[in-house]
Amino acid sequence: MESLLGIDEARSLVLERVRVLEQESVPLSAASGRVLAQPVRAPVDLPPFDSSAMDGFAVRAGDTPGRLAVVAASAAGRPSGHELQPGEAAPIATGAVVPAGADAVVPVERTETLDGAVAVEAVVPGDNVRPRAGDIAAGEVIAAPGTGLSPWTVGALAAVGLAAVDCARRPRVSVLPTGTELRAPGETLGPGEIYEANSFLLRAQLTEAGAEVKTLDPVADDEAATLRALERGLERDVLVTSGGVSVGRHDLVRASLAALGVEEVFWRVAVRPGKPVVFGTRGTTLVFGLPGNPVSSLVGFELFVRPALLALQGASDPGPRWLPGRLGAGVRRNLERDQLVRARRRFGADAVVLDPVAGDESHMIARAARADALVRVARGEGELAAGSPVSYLAG
Repeated sequence: MESLLGIDEARSLVLERVRVLEQESVPLSAASGRVLAQPVRAPVDLPPFDSSAMDGFAVRAGDTPGRLAVVAASAAGRPSGHELQPGEAAPIATGAVVPAGADAVVPVERTETLDGAVAVEAVVPGDNVRPRAGDIAAGEVIAAPGTGLSPWTVGALAAVGLAAVDCARRPRVSVLPTGTELRAPGETLGPGEIYEANSFLLRAQLTEAGAEVKTLDPVADDEAATLRALERGLERDVLVTSGGVSVGRHDLVRASLAALGVEEVFWRVAVRPGKPVVFGTRGTTLVFGLPGNPVSSLVGFELFVRPALLALQGASDPGPRWLPGRLGAGVRRNLERDQLVRARRRFGADAVVLDPVAGDESHMIARAARADALVRVARGEGELAAGSPVSYLAG
């Protein structure tokens, strides 16, 4: 039986060679999807004052229930400045400052306005009041280094008044498709030619992972041309190639990388599809040689390239993030390699159910487009039955 690196071992070898990129200040308006390089502390209390959670009347709870004199109103952004006295009620809007002297708010629907007065129902201290620093106090950590900035996190940072945050810079990535047979979409195909799709697939994946992408022109299966193209690609933080990494006489990428001083860390991993994946380094540049079959390229990216890109940005958990689910139909296992099976998700009574998509050959990118998950089926004998627990990557 052929001895190959396992998926997790190969991923560890990749991450061992990652060095977090230098940090830069990023405007909050451009920070979504970035990774924090420094802890972020709240510079102010949130809320910065006791505020009303309802439209109604600010009161002293001890005066309720009862009939109270109506005094100056407090609106959002326009506090009244009046200190509430016993027997008084102040009209108040949601989000407005609760006036000094008040300790509760009676919702408007629990009041009745009379001539110059208001009848209110009973409340207790704190009712419908958002206390100062009830969300977070000044000096507390909002987000730790390594946190990916989700829309929720960006909103929280804006709410405490931060205009910029420190993040690792985006990785700069070159993508190089290889193969004499490749033609650009929109061109007319000649005999034996196919449309080049992998660079489009990889650009989409790379952009999603936070990279700045430069796609190089496809290079023919020519040694001198391959060397020149690879040398250009090696000028960036990461080089990702597609095709040319197997054992055929036109597979020139591995030998060309070695000639350019790239230290090969591994070649081939126990995964189907995507076995002939290459990983190496030259200086601080990470190099990934992905197979030419589109689904193999997709799988190799998710298992090894995406985690490396997130680690370059300082992510505390670069993944891949395996989620729990159950098989919707049986899958025959591979004796020597873990499989990444394309599937569609549906939500069962107690678990995500994963239905394998028909057509599992690594060149079938059109069929892969129907899938929204990659299911990991561990190597072994026989069939993994429907209903078996599995882990998967969401597409």
